[in-house]
Amino acid sequence: MSHDDDLLPLPPTPPGRYRHYKGQDYQVHGVVRHSETLEALVLYTPLYNSTGLWVRPHGMFFGTLEVEGRTVQRFVRIGD
Repeated sequence: MSHDDDLLPLPPTPPGRYRHYKGQDYQVHGVVRHSETLEALVLYTPLYNSTGLWVRPHGMFFGTLEVEGRTVQRFVRIGD
C-alpha cells in the first residue's frame, strides 16, 4: 500500500478547452490518478454531445500520432 508521500506528483494539466486533431472540442477538468495502477488520467467532457465525463491516459491525451504522413498532437489547448 502506498502512502501519500510515496506518490509521484501528477503531471501539469491546464484545465480548459482542447481541440482533438479530428476537429471536435473538449473541456479538460484536470488530471486524476487511477486507484489501482496510479496512472495519470485526463478527466474531460466532450463539448459536442452530452455523454458526460471521460478519462484518457495522460500520455495518450498529450501524445502525438502520424496523420497523412505528418506528426500531430492528439489534443491542442485552445483556451479557457
